[in-house]
Amino acid sequence: MPPLHPSSYQARQNLPLRRERKPLSAADSRPASLRKPGSLPKAASLPNPASQPDPQIITGGEAAALQALSSERQELLCSLIGLALKVGLVVVAGVSLVRLATAYQERMERQGELSAVLGLERAKLSKARERFDHLFMVEGEQRLIREQNQWIAPNRLRVVWQQATP
Repeated sequence: MPPLHPSSYQARQNLPLRRERKPLSAADSRPASLRKPGSLPKAASLPNPASQPDPQIITGGEAAALQALSSERQELLCSLIGLALKVGLVVVAGVSLVRLATAYQERMERQGELSAVLGLERAKLSKARERFDHLFMVEGEQRLIREQNQWIAPNRLRVVWQQATP
């Protein structure tokens, strides 16, 4: 788009700006089918745009449309930035949820293992309680002696015979 050049009069009167347009020469405006084969327009034959200005006036409506287009671009840019932030937050939330789910699963597996060990230890405890209760019941001493028949009396020695190896 060519630059806008306000004249001093336009600037003082707050008139719409004029845009200069390059005119086409007659050689450039001919279709390629009407030109001689192999001939191209000469650069020297092109008119100087400054010498023959063809001003185009930008009205207030066009200026407002250009400004609206600029504001639409700003709104689009802000919307894209907001969308990128929202997508980023959704990704962060998703990754966090995945990590939380894996940590929860690991803790549940560990809790299952601990529950199994606790069950085994409770079974051992109940067995030890029953044995303790049986020892302190009536005739518990006799039961203990029967269970521990391999004990040696205090005034005796145990002798273990081994065969000699040749």
